[in-house]
Amino acid sequence: MPNPLSNPDLAPTTPDQRTWSMWNIAALWVGMAVCIPTYTLAAGMISQGMNWWQAVLTVLLGNLIVLVPMILNGHPGTKYGIPFPVLARASFGTSGAHVPSIARALVACGWFGIQTWIGAAAIYAIITTLGWINEDPAVAEIAWLGISPWQGVCFLAFWLVHLAIIITGINSIKWLETWAAPFLIASGVALLIWALVKVNQIASIADLFTSKSGFDKPGDFWRVFFPQLTAMVGFWATLSLNIPDFTRYCRSQKSQTLGQLIGLPPTMTLFCFISIAVTASTLVIFGEAIWEPVELVQKLGDKSGARWVVVLAMGALLLATLSTNLAANVVSPANGFSNLAPRRISFRTAGVITCLIGVAIMPWRLYNDLSAYIFTWLIGYSALLGPIAGIMLCDYYIMRRTRLDRDALYDANGIYAGVNWRAMIVLVLAIAPNLPGFINAVTNTAGTPEAYFPPFFDTIYSYAWFVGLPLAVVLYAIFMVGRATPADIPEGDQT
Repeated sequence: MPNPLSNPDLAPTTPDQRTWSMWNIAALWVGMAVCIPTYTLAAGMISQGMNWWQAVLTVLLGNLIVLVPMILNGHPGTKYGIPFPVLARASFGTSGAHVPSIARALVACGWFGIQTWIGAAAIYAIITTLGWINEDPAVAEIAWLGISPWQGVCFLAFWLVHLAIIITGINSIKWLETWAAPFLIASGVALLIWALVKVNQIASIADLFTSKSGFDKPGDFWRVFFPQLTAMVGFWATLSLNIPDFTRYCRSQKSQTLGQLIGLPPTMTLFCFISIAVTASTLVIFGEAIWEPVELVQKLGDKSGARWVVVLAMGALLLATLSTNLAANVVSPANGFSNLAPRRISFRTAGVITCLIGVAIMPWRLYNDLSAYIFTWLIGYSALLGPIAGIMLCDYYIMRRTRLDRDALYDANGIYAGVNWRAMIVLVLAIAPNLPGFINAVTNTAGTPEAYFPPFFDTIYSYAWFVGLPLAVVLYAIFMVGRATPADIPEGDQT
């Protein structure tokens, strides 16, 4: 009789499947990090008053911080060959694991929708530049939907491309990331070179790099810095949970550790610096700062009259968006939904579910508001995912000393069976301090007399991930004393 907790997609990887090298992991991160949301990250920071080096430093620091749980959570994936939902069974129970895996999956569905909408905007820019359609989106907009019919067609077209690749399985994603990475890095560097060559008024572009921040007093920087740092950590807090979905295919711990170190912080920092330099050049060329890449490419086409520039640049943006979306926002929810009913839901079926949810949330409404994007979306889900990461890290490293009974993770009657209610209680308690601030943020009342909760909770919320994760570690360690112990199984029997 088939195991109700397993299927070919959730089962431990075999030695033959562990083919990912350090370069494959680094390429995976390049493919995920080079995307339009990364490009626009600095826009949100500078709009809050940061200067260029403060924004770049915040991005670098945030990625170095999130790299730590990324590598730590990647360890059990490589050691035991298990995906994130199966690893979560050790701390939350075989049934309780549905809570963190579906929470992570729903966040990924939101990101999937946002990235698909961004890609759709690039396609829309291409067909309008080529003159294939002629419409004013504001006039043609369908009121209840919030987009025009042709924008909807472009969204559906890009959505179908994702669907076709998902159906072919995880190996196609690995292939795409490996071949896309060098091209994406080259495209980013080419964009930077273009900005430096195009702008003859070097003094003008240098103004941005020598200008002071927009803060009235020194204390203002720290008031803005921590929410932005939290948002930056939240940007990849999702992958810090489900990184075992990828490291389970690694040849060794060295491959997953060095691959992530080489691929994540440098790429994110470089790409944000490129976005700042290119935007500075738009001040000289167009007389305004253009942070949105799609808008920038369209203006380049209008100014030069060369349609091929738009088509080529938009093609690069499409590849960047596709590579990010497939790896970061499909694999995790596919495994998470498959974990709900392994015998009925395969990786491919779960991928289709992800695509459908990504459409249903109407992502264009979320992405078009940078304030909601940073303070409600990024910080909001970091308040949820931080405690989950804290529970899992405490369970694996402190309580079980990295020793799990892998077979029991797939046993409905084993030591991890059912729901670990202590983990659930800890999750609720670790989320609770951030909940009032989240309610103020989502209702747009933070800092106003109409706020539901005092400003004190807004301050806590600005540190959401940094509050939730360590609190979960401490509480879980207290609640699970004597109840979670290392598995008494020889290492060689499970690797």
